Amino acid sequence: MTGSKYLLEIDDFKVLIDCGLFQGGKELRRRNWDPFPMAPAEIDAVVLTHAHIDHSGYLPLLCKNGYSGDIHCTIPTQDLLQILLTDSAKLQEEEADYAGKKGYSKYDAPKPLYNLADAEMVFPKLVGHHYDEPISLNADITLSFFQAGHILGAASVRLVIHTSQGEKHIVFSGDVGPDDSPLHLAPKPPEKADILFLESTYGGQHPHMENMETKFLRLLTECDERKGCLIIPAFSLGRTQLVLYYLWKVFQLMPSRPVYVDSPMAISVTHLYKKYEGYHRLESGDGFGHEIFDAPFVHYVKEQSRSATLNAIKNHAVIISASGMVTGGRILHHLYHRLPRAQDTVLFSGFQPEGTRGRTILSGEKEVKIFGENVPIHARIESLDGLSAHADHDELMAWASSIQDKPKQTFLVHGEVERSLALSQALAQQGWNTTLPKYGEVFTLFDHV
Repeated sequence: MTGSKYLLEIDDFKVLIDCGLFQGGKELRRRNWDPFPMAPAEIDAVVLTHAHIDHSGYLPLLCKNGYSGDIHCTIPTQDLLQILLTDSAKLQEEEADYAGKKGYSKYDAPKPLYNLADAEMVFPKLVGHHYDEPISLNADITLSFFQAGHILGAASVRLVIHTSQGEKHIVFSGDVGPDDSPLHLAPKPPEKADILFLESTYGGQHPHMENMETKFLRLLTECDERKGCLIIPAFSLGRTQLVLYYLWKVFQLMPSRPVYVDSPMAISVTHLYKKYEGYHRLESGDGFGHEIFDAPFVHYVKEQSRSATLNAIKNHAVIISASGMVTGGRILHHLYHRLPRAQDTVLFSGFQPEGTRGRTILSGEKEVKIFGENVPIHARIESLDGLSAHADHDELMAWASSIQDKPKQTFLVHGEVERSLALSQALAQQGWNTTLPKYGEVFTLFDHV
């Protein structure tokens, strides 16, 4: 479900929609090291739906290996990419260095997938656009972005191909957000799509929408009773800000306690929420606007040395750290120290794909490997339903059903197989023609363009 990349060849013009890294199990992550299926220099344009690394994280390699064209995205995504790709490169450098020092890599001198210099090659190529702004990629192809509601700046993508037979509309949903997020705007469905690429993360699923204030109130009360801390692995983009929103609300009902945001990237992203007010639901001055990010209980931890001192805090604190899937970042050293403590609670705030440490911990295993060591799991493990930045099954069906005429072909992507199958079956019952494409599969969308 990760590593999103879709290459369209329209006559002699080649456009790549999304350019993500594979995340999850080793078999998936190994694909990041495979040669790109074509010479990157032959690609004419890159279009990104949003900034998450599974949609953007391969860009440094693409540019390093010869891509020299524009990278089109929304204006907030342009800013976010500079934060996320810098962080991605630094993490890979640090992890390769640490693996070399500790000797738990099978390589004598482990190398990062790419470094900071590679990431910096991307930034001059970024071209930011407003929603619903028509962009001419060439004389026959017009691009536009429209609101996807997933994270700050997230978009669905519309390509209109002008042919002698009329216009052909190819739509990529990107990651579609829920309708009622308190943080992000509701997604906007397309009016028309001849060919549709639709994400299927929650196909067949209707996550139970918990009362977040009640859940946080219970978890924090239980932490106090056990004299422990609440540790929250959270994505730096979107999820951390949403958790801060709910903590602000629950602290209207109970005494607050220090909340440490221990992620330099999350800190930088939070500043962008203040910069781009019109791109989310929060408005300053209404009692729960973006000033909640500067509440007295929020403490931003920038320095690595200070991050390490948080392990000495035994109770009455919340630590939010990345990554949300526990695949890297500062959360690793927190869990290394916290998982063996029965007093602490680890609260997962998002979906944990197969093969990630987060999935291992959440599935009830007794230990998990961190820094090459098997770490015992004695902490209480909890998860939140309803914080996802993805639309559920019904919302995906409603989004798709808003299209005026059924697409000629719908490709169900970005979901585990059972999720894609469930959405495919539901759409098929309404007369849709759906396909679950395989990795590397090639299709002819139109006989003549």
